[in-house]
Amino acid sequence: MADTAYPQSGQESGHQLSLLLPDSVTRPLRKSLYLNLHDTLFPEKLPPLELTSRPMNVGMLLGDMVSLPWYRTVFTNLGNVISPEVLPPLELESQPMEVGELVSDQMSHAWWTSLVRNLADAVAPERQPALQLTAKPMNASLEAGSLHLVRWSSVISTPKVFLPDKPKLAPNISVVARAIPNPLEYHRPEAEPAHVQATRIQGRLARSRWREAFLITVALTEATYLIVSAFLK
Repeated sequence: MADTAYPQSGQESGHQLSLLLPDSVTRPLRKSLYLNLHDTLFPEKLPPLELTSRPMNVGMLLGDMVSLPWYRTVFTNLGNVISPEVLPPLELESQPMEVGELVSDQMSHAWWTSLVRNLADAVAPERQPALQLTAKPMNASLEAGSLHLVRWSSVISTPKVFLPDKPKLAPNISVVARAIPNPLEYHRPEAEPAHVQATRIQGRLARSRWREAFLITVALTEATYLIVSAFLK
């Protein structure tokens, strides 16, 4: 099936826009397998890539960080805490803007500094430039005629009806007697034999020993990793 190309309107360079599907969609399976195998064995040699912008180092991608095992992240975090990476100074390409004191800095001040600042603002307030408004204010008063309110009593045409109060129900004096349980009916639980308690205690001690050995192994592994990484640097 031949591709039919339609010229794109508004272009003088002669480029044409094709709205049909590419040939790879209707290509047979054997031809697609042959082309893929040929590209794998004999890849096309392309000219070197010319970059017009400066590449920026963004660190490890999020997909690579998620695919790492948990112990790698633990070792990396410990290494960053003990010996943090020295980064170059930050290069700002935009012009900074004065936003005043941050909220966190204001909260860190003592209480008397805010009291003195409030007194100073009340006695000698800072003079601000005149506010420049680009919109015209709207008069929303009743005399302006732009706002009309209708009373709800003038809309109702039927007479007012006052419904009587609901009758109060008489209190039920009858008291349902509850059955008092007989304390003799409760049976004391049978005491477990001594060997059962001893078996449980031995099991807990064995689990605590295994847990202690595992934690010591993890700590030794982390220390060994940090020492080796410090010497390799």
